[in-house]
Amino acid sequence: MLKEDVIIRILSKAIVFLSHDESIKLKNIIEEELYNYELHQIEKSIVSYEGISEKVVLFITAKKLEGLSNTTLKSYSHHLLRFSKTIQKRIEDIDTMDIRRYLAQYSSTGIKNTTLNTEISILRSYFSWLETEDYILKNPMRKIKPTKKEKRIRKSLSPEELEMLRLACRTQREKALIEFFYSTGCRLDEVYKLNKNDINWNNETVNVIGKGNKERTVFLNAKAKVHLWKYLESRKDKNDALFVISRQPFNRLGHRGYQKIFNELGKRVGIIKSVHPHLLRHTTATTAVNNGASIQSVQRILGNNTPATTQIYADLNIEEIQMSHKKYVS
Repeated sequence: MLKEDVIIRILSKAIVFLSHDESIKLKNIIEEELYNYELHQIEKSIVSYEGISEKVVLFITAKKLEGLSNTTLKSYSHHLLRFSKTIQKRIEDIDTMDIRRYLAQYSSTGIKNTTLNTEISILRSYFSWLETEDYILKNPMRKIKPTKKEKRIRKSLSPEELEMLRLACRTQREKALIEFFYSTGCRLDEVYKLNKNDINWNNETVNVIGKGNKERTVFLNAKAKVHLWKYLESRKDKNDALFVISRQPFNRLGHRGYQKIFNELGKRVGIIKSVHPHLLRHTTATTAVNNGASIQSVQRILGNNTPATTQIYADLNIEEIQMSHKKYVS
């Protein structure tokens, strides 16, 4: 246990400078070098209580090694550090009632049930890891249940609004962005990380890295393929990024850059609802379902894999999914 703890502590300090693959390689090297050694901890004359925040660092490090995205890790850090500041107790002394009081206090701030459920999910993952790593004997989250979610209808663009957005585009980049997000149903972070060589023009497919570092294939319809090709042909830069800013030094287009473009397009056409990349994702799903696509196909297109539906998806091969895409997302 001590040896594993030391390895994680070393990695927690080095991991900010390393990619996921480099972190795994370093972990393997350290384990190999320490294999024939036995470690002993030096006792200190003054006993100090380890803060929860230290365990949070170790937890985040372990999750990074599992391949979780930086966005997810930042969310974990934010939630867990707030929790550690509120609960002033040693980890092994925290019980279910402490967590219930914390969640009740957090809920009283006016947050939505979905936000509270995110907190519960993160705490459940954290304490499960603490139990697995033998930092605690009993998991206080076992009796904590998620709250009932509010039923919301996800907003999407009507066919008329989508066409208005298309007509509002003034540049080839704007046209390519609208068609690409609509055709693929990608999340913003997925598109942000894409490079030009991720496009398979012959098969009209794109390989994206989604949540949890999971790779999946998305598809280009005719409009997306044409406008993306025209956009890339119009560029004079040598940046590998799929989308770049419109002025020198032509860096990769950032998250705020995407948001700004979509917000501007929404203002041009006077659409009341907020226009953002995820709205196109909802529109892709809504259009496909309304035109008769199966829920299984739509969830595969969007990359919304969950344990409850994994078995259903397993029966659908990539050709079947692409046929559904061509048929329903035209």
